[in-house]
Amino acid sequence: MASISDRVLDNGLTVLDTEANKITVTSQESTTYASANSTHALGDSTSLSIAAPADRSGGGREVTVAAISDGSITATGTATHYAVLDTTNTRLLATGSLSASQSVTSGNTFTLATFKIGIPDPS
Repeated sequence: MASISDRVLDNGLTVLDTEANKITVTSQESTTYASANSTHALGDSTSLSIAAPADRSGGGREVTVAAISDGSITATGTATHYAVLDTTNTRLLATGSLSASQSVTSGNTFTLATFKIGIPDPS
């Protein structure tokens, strides 16, 4: 049976904990830093807090992204995804679907509930 040690998994996830400094809501899933930070970005927050890696339910490791309560909407559209960014090194670190898409209007605020990003054990 294949396996990957927690140390290997943790080192991959630690980048989120130590380098991520911005989260954006986007109109589609971003594949590049530029698309997440400008092209598809509808709003952002820099009060991002990501916990250190921990055990993942079902096996593997995960980090917990703390709830966002101060997001600022900067463009009007439909938010469908999030993107976690490292603006210091212009890197897109992670993306995912929002639990539900939502129409947003420039000048408003957004919130996100706590969520997890994980790496499962190999099968």
